[in-house]
Amino acid sequence: MDRNVQKTAGAGSRLIETTNAFNPNEASIAQRTFEAAMELGAAGILYDCREAVQDVDLKDEAAVRAAVVDAYGDSHWVDVDGIVAAVMDPRTSPAVAYRFYLNNIQENADGWLLKAEWDACLDEEDPILPGDQIAIGFDGSIRGDATAICGARLRDGKLFVLHLQENPRDPKRPDWEVDVLAVEAAVKKAFETYKVEWFYGDPPHWQEALGRWSVEYGDDYVFEYWTNKPMRMCQATERFHSAVVVGDLKHDGDADLTRHCLNAVTREVPQGTLITKDSPRSRKKIDAAVAAILAFEGRADAIADGRLRLQRRRVVGF
Repeated sequence: MDRNVQKTAGAGSRLIETTNAFNPNEASIAQRTFEAAMELGAAGILYDCREAVQDVDLKDEAAVRAAVVDAYGDSHWVDVDGIVAAVMDPRTSPAVAYRFYLNNIQENADGWLLKAEWDACLDEEDPILPGDQIAIGFDGSIRGDATAICGARLRDGKLFVLHLQENPRDPKRPDWEVDVLAVEAAVKKAFETYKVEWFYGDPPHWQEALGRWSVEYGDDYVFEYWTNKPMRMCQATERFHSAVVVGDLKHDGDADLTRHCLNAVTREVPQGTLITKDSPRSRKKIDAAVAAILAFEGRADAIADGRLRLQRRRVVGF
């Protein structure tokens, strides 16, 4: 529709987009329109958005009522009492209340990472080079989910994607499966290109391959890491999250890794916090995020095992 309007704008064509406030983690059309109009100064866009004041106390009925009135402006037909009741309903999550009732741009309340914190870890100045010491994380599937291989450089924890395959969800390819040979080639290339000090792989569907890689590259380099063991995975997930928050982790800005990490939502279990998709049938994949967690955990274990070799400058005096 937008392309057709662009071609016939001179004849009077117009396009209207209307939606609730967007979630910054979703890279939605609404967000792209907002950024084009409000941040990039695109011509020909009339952008109008009425938001309630930010961070309203959702337990304060008077404040919620004032915010609803503010958000809906002159929409006199709105049932203010009904919206106030919906906002204060304990079944309504804060993210839903802010986005859909108060029209505030808001991330998911149960989102794992904040986009601003993840973006702050971007490092474009120090690229990953052949021969760098790295740890690898592998999360594999066969059909439904994605298969991801991520690396983490030992000296600074910088993350990057080595390989990723995602089910295209194409009705013309209902029998799509992961290209196993491509995965094998990616693992081989990683060991040939970098100094791989640690490799953690989630075994389901790939236990035989992990066994072969352990034989080929060394059983003190390739290890199984069962992500369905909640205590261990909760600890690894928390360490990764903490590293993002305090800036002890870096990444190269890979769009797929960013998307997978921001797709992840939290799930509380007795042992702590795990990450999962926003729903069991969601198309928003998180497998690269899981692989990144394993890579970052492998980096920590490799360093603890004494495998980090820091290059020192040789100083010669005369």
